[in-house]
Amino acid sequence: MLITKVVIGAVALLFAGTASALPKDEAETLSESATVLTEIRNAPDKGIPESIWAKAECVIVIPDLKKAGFIVGGESGSGAMSCRTRDRWSPPVFMKMTKGSIGLQAGVQSADIVLLVMNRSGLDKLLSDKTTLGADASVAAGPVGRQASAATDAQLTAQMLAYSRAKGLFAGVSLSGGTLRPDKSSNEAAYGATVTAREIVTGTARVTTPVEAGTFLAALHRGDVSATTGQK
Repeated sequence: MLITKVVIGAVALLFAGTASALPKDEAETLSESATVLTEIRNAPDKGIPESIWAKAECVIVIPDLKKAGFIVGGESGSGAMSCRTRDRWSPPVFMKMTKGSIGLQAGVQSADIVLLVMNRSGLDKLLSDKTTLGADASVAAGPVGRQASAATDAQLTAQMLAYSRAKGLFAGVSLSGGTLRPDKSSNEAAYGATVTAREIVTGTARVTTPVEAGTFLAALHRGDVSATTGQK
């Protein structure tokens, strides 16, 4: 545990003082995404399986996806995505999600969503102008439990695995029918208008990582430490 805390602190310090402050909304998105990811990674038993985490190309966190409307159902939310680039995680890009009315379970008004992008083809689809989950890119409810492994054909072949956390319950969730796309205005606020989300997460463009991304990236690196050392 001590080693894990030292690594998180060291990773966070790498990004301190390297950029000007983000606008309030984007800073809050990164802070909330980091909190969700840290709490889920610290779950002792019913978290994301280590074998699944180790294979993920990218991680997307949508904190507090909200149900909207009383007559026309739907959910919407903003979050952050980072991808593995060589031996580290990329600077995060901002994402927007909207979903049809069949998503969150009855009685739940909001949920935290985590998606793992499992292969490069899934990432390519995701970085188009707008991706419809289940149609443009395959998505399946992810398996839960530290020692679990993807067992169904849908999970083994899915380009993305999805999880939700609401009212203390963490579980795989179906997001088919939802749309997911890079948030162009937020990414421009963070990195300027001359680079694309694809260039940022694939490492083909050099950008300055926002100071506020430090905790989020540290939580991602903590997941790698847990997978390799067996720490919880």
